[in-house]
Amino acid sequence: SPEGIRSGSRGEQGGSGSIEPVASQYDHSKAVTMKRVDLGEGLTYPHWEEDQKGILRSLTDKRVFLLFSGGKDSSLALDFMLRASREFGFAFEAHAGAYPVHRYDEAARKEIDAYWNGRGMGIIWHELGETDEQIEKSVNPCVECQKMRRKVLQAVLAERVDDWERLVIVVSYSLWDLVSYAVEHLLGDLFTHLEKGIGPGGRFRETAQRFYPLLTMKEGYSVYRPLIKCNGQDILDMVRQTGIPVLSTPCRFKGFRPKRILESYYEKMGLRFEYGALFDFARKSLSLPDPGSYTSICKEEYLLRVF
Repeated sequence: SPEGIRSGSRGEQGGSGSIEPVASQYDHSKAVTMKRVDLGEGLTYPHWEEDQKGILRSLTDKRVFLLFSGGKDSSLALDFMLRASREFGFAFEAHAGAYPVHRYDEAARKEIDAYWNGRGMGIIWHELGETDEQIEKSVNPCVECQKMRRKVLQAVLAERVDDWERLVIVVSYSLWDLVSYAVEHLLGDLFTHLEKGIGPGGRFRETAQRFYPLLTMKEGYSVYRPLIKCNGQDILDMVRQTGIPVLSTPCRFKGFRPKRILESYYEKMGLRFEYGALFDFARKSLSLPDPGSYTSICKEEYLLRVF
């Protein structure tokens, strides 16, 4: 059978197994047609687990780092991964960068910490700065914030990770994010005179990688996106039903992010999207880059400039 992720750190209970082929080895038509579990309306943990179990079974011998922000997407990812860790028998860590500072007041952090500690999951917080002054002065605060986060992530991984072949980084992009990246590419690249596109340094070169649920890089570590088949409204509904506390202070700079503007539109219009249809469109009409164009990048370059 095709090689997938194997072996790693031991979890609480459960089993082991192999994974479906990693993205660098995918038949790309298969990447979206593999198992059509409906993760749109009525998102539930059992539906998600059924769709993701090939990957989840492979995590028993891995060093899993989940990147947590306290927002709805990463909160649901943490909830699902925590349930899965007990079912499939893998351990993982949740790391959070408390930035921009104005979103992470002491009361909010205490509430979030208390909730997850109560479920046996401690959050590892990393301070990126004492004020937001550094990004407030920039032309695009979101770009500067992302640069800071990447630098801190690279430093944390360099300090904590000895065996890169066992590392799995879990990030919480949603299907709404992917739709917004496609719209952003259409409006900002293809339908304007600006020469950004998918070439070196282009915005779509960065965002297109997030269309793949799993990328296994040349050093052996993997990037896993467990929520990219889930619509944003369904994620929010699930978080509310579960009673998970999330950050209540909106980011002052979210207007600089096209996907946050578009997200409001999807919400107001009650839109739901389908991952397979979007992936097919991106591949055929947007020239979605092959996963090999990402998996071949060295970790220093990828984590600092692309991730």
